[in-house]
Amino acid sequence: MAITLEGKAAIVTGAGRGIGKGIATVFAREGARVLVVNRSADAGQATADEICAAGGEASFLQADVKRRADMEGMAAACIARYGAIDVLCANAGVFPVAHIADMDDETWDDTIDTNLKGVFYGVQACIPQMKAQGKGRIVVISSITGPNVGWPGLSHYMASKGGVNAFVRGAALELAKHDITVNAISPGSIMTEGLVDLGGDQVEDIRAVIPAGYIGEPEDIAYAAVYLASDQARYITGQALVLDGGQILPESPSALADA
Repeated sequence: MAITLEGKAAIVTGAGRGIGKGIATVFAREGARVLVVNRSADAGQATADEICAAGGEASFLQADVKRRADMEGMAAACIARYGAIDVLCANAGVFPVAHIADMDDETWDDTIDTNLKGVFYGVQACIPQMKAQGKGRIVVISSITGPNVGWPGLSHYMASKGGVNAFVRGAALELAKHDITVNAISPGSIMTEGLVDLGGDQVEDIRAVIPAGYIGEPEDIAYAAVYLASDQARYITGQALVLDGGQILPESPSALADA
């Protein structure tokens, strides 16, 4: 049986750019009806328009994952438009660089509220419909940064992603009896707008420590999300799948030189 999302009603948050846009696009390509959720109206609507222009089915909803009411409205909108919530992909996230000694409360709070509380609000809002259906798939986009590796200036981001992985395990335990699976995907370095903004030298430094020899694309994450969102992944829950081209494997750069 082919892995497909044909006819599934799927929500993707933070789908205006980067990994989220890639996931929304591939979900639609694989047959899902996609609710594109984004804080920026222009970017989110552009994603939905591109999906529809390519023959997929999508609509846009402007919402902020940090607001409980917005997430409740998101769930209601998906039910009203598509009659179900089969898949929630909680992708929205921020990663402002700030070192601990200089970080203010606003930066810390906005990062934790978006990356961690936003996942909680989104999952909580979708649970009643998924329970009523007797089935659901929740895929949370985490990161290798925090759970697996570190980066100076991202302690707040790392804390949020460590929390996400722990939340996934707890949610998986609570929801398993309802045939609702909860899993995370932990991407390594992916060629998104944020990575491009770092500049050529830094991008090359990152590429040089990836055993696969190249930086991944949003579609690499998207196809993993398709599987975890599919019926075929029914027996996988509470897991964090690392997709990084082997980035976390070398003990030091010399390990790559000797490979």
